[in-house]
Amino acid sequence: MTLQDRLDAFKAEFRAARPPEVRAIMERATAELITSGAAARTLKAGDRAPVFTLEAHGGAPLSSADLLARGPLVLSFYRGVWCPYCNMELQALEAARGSFEAAGARLVAISPQNRVNSRKSVRENGLGFPILSDPGNALAAAFGLRFALPAYLAELYKSLGNNLPMFNGDDSWTLPMPGRFVIGSDGVIAYAEVNPDYTRRPEPAEMLPAIRRAQTGASIGTAIRDREEDREVLVAEEGLSARAKIAIYKV
Repeated sequence: MTLQDRLDAFKAEFRAARPPEVRAIMERATAELITSGAAARTLKAGDRAPVFTLEAHGGAPLSSADLLARGPLVLSFYRGVWCPYCNMELQALEAARGSFEAAGARLVAISPQNRVNSRKSVRENGLGFPILSDPGNALAAAFGLRFALPAYLAELYKSLGNNLPMFNGDDSWTLPMPGRFVIGSDGVIAYAEVNPDYTRRPEPAEMLPAIRRAQTGASIGTAIRDREEDREVLVAEEGLSARAKIAIYKV
């Protein structure tokens, strides 16, 4: 069963269990976000990714510079531990993590929730990759993902127990559109997928070709830098040799 198959099955169960007015509010909010064109304004493949340093679920800061120094980076922005669609996506990413790492990439997920809830995400979903906290969705905004919930949706979320200020530790009532990015070690985005409909997520394996391209590009870049350094050393040695010959002739 694919990730989307699981999401569709859950969505059908959710719709069957909820009153029509609840479904109507959620569908209205999603339709409005889609028609706003927000997804078209997000960062795309070929754009340079924003640099960041965020706190991981264990409390240590992680920076994009440190992560990219080890190879390509897979970033997954999600809404929070309260979102069942996000939890199923995290589980699918964990299942694919081995293939990402075999291709030379690191996997990191990012949400606006506080560290306590990030630890809960890791524990409940059995994750072996870090969850970073993005206070106020500041990094999500830099990627173009942040949006403010309409007041009618915020009221519904409160009634369902999804009190975002309590999960996130801020009163902004903002969320990221779910988004996935593959970033090469040069800081350039190699893959970008954003969907304003949070019930739809791509298969993790779809990122593998971009990861391999990014890794190959990094390898080529490293080889070019090595050749340039070797050339500089050779020129320097030749210069020393020439100066040594001149010194001999002078003697």
